Amino acid sequence: MIEVREAAAEDWPAVAALLAELGRPDVLRGPDEDAARRVYLGYLERPDAVALVAVDGERVVGFVDMEYRVRLNFLTPQAWIPDLIVSQESRSRGAGAALLARCEELARERGCWSLSLESANWRERAHAFYLREGLADNAKSFSKLFEGSGVQWPPAPPGHGRSARLASPRSGR
Repeated sequence: MIEVREAAAEDWPAVAALLAELGRPDVLRGPDEDAARRVYLGYLERPDAVALVAVDGERVVGFVDMEYRVRLNFLTPQAWIPDLIVSQESRSRGAGAALLARCEELARERGCWSLSLESANWRERAHAFYLREGLADNAKSFSKLFEGSGVQWPPAPPGHGRSARLASPRSGR
């Protein structure tokens, strides 16, 4: 049975591994691990955000973080999910649905007017899941990667390596 609870400091290794599976930088056992752990621990303390894990038995199998964003001309916040991931071997067993349901519950309790997230274009299976869970496909997302940031974005599909750059209309990349 899947249990959803608030993420804790001791969940760091599992959460970092899940984020790497999602396409975020893999920081475990690397030179950036301590700094990334500090960012994670700080995130857990934010009053405008929540981080949740899905646990199957003793094992963390899913993670979601949600921020309550103030939007101009709205009197209540919007809930935004920057990251939602369930481990490959645990998908289609209810963890993602449980995480998303808990996010919706928390957003409603907070008085949010909507819940939104972004998903890479190639994540078609995830898109079908979001539609089944009642989210609408109603926006596009645009990004510009700043030169020298050292970040590779967006994540590429598994088996295709990592994207080196976002396409830039000026550079022709």
